Amino acid sequence: MKKILTAFALLILINSAFSQIKTYDFDQLQPRLSTESDSVYVVNFWATWCVPCVKELPEFEKLNEFYSDKKVKVLLVSLDNPAHLESRVLPFIESHGLKSEIVLLDDPRSNRWIPKVDESWTGSIPATVIFTKESRSFHEKVFTYEELETIVKSKLN
Repeated sequence: MKKILTAFALLILINSAFSQIKTYDFDQLQPRLSTESDSVYVVNFWATWCVPCVKELPEFEKLNEFYSDKKVKVLLVSLDNPAHLESRVLPFIESHGLKSEIVLLDDPRSNRWIPKVDESWTGSIPATVIFTKESRSFHEKVFTYEELETIVKSKLN
């Protein structure tokens, strides 16, 4: 009976986490890559299998937590295979304690959407777009918290 209750609780937890991760194609994601609001948006493209991505995720989490009461929004866009959402992505999110908003990009037409994110993007990850209604910067690199904060502060002013 205890095993059944544990399995049921785990199923509820997985379903709850699954419902919190939205899956978009690029056309659905694209409106989230620009704004008319006064907020600063930090959008990071990453994957669970990307070692540099995993290394920098805590920096985005720290930024999200520190600026949670300010006009800064962090969005983590997973490029993992959608078939691995339940088996890899959700367990990864839970085990790493990720609290930022996360979406899964399910659009195999990367040659079409990569240049729409930024014309200079080679397609490698991690990649980050930081923007406001007045400015936009694209970065194909691993960030430290200090680097992220410097850019965010410059866009808040």
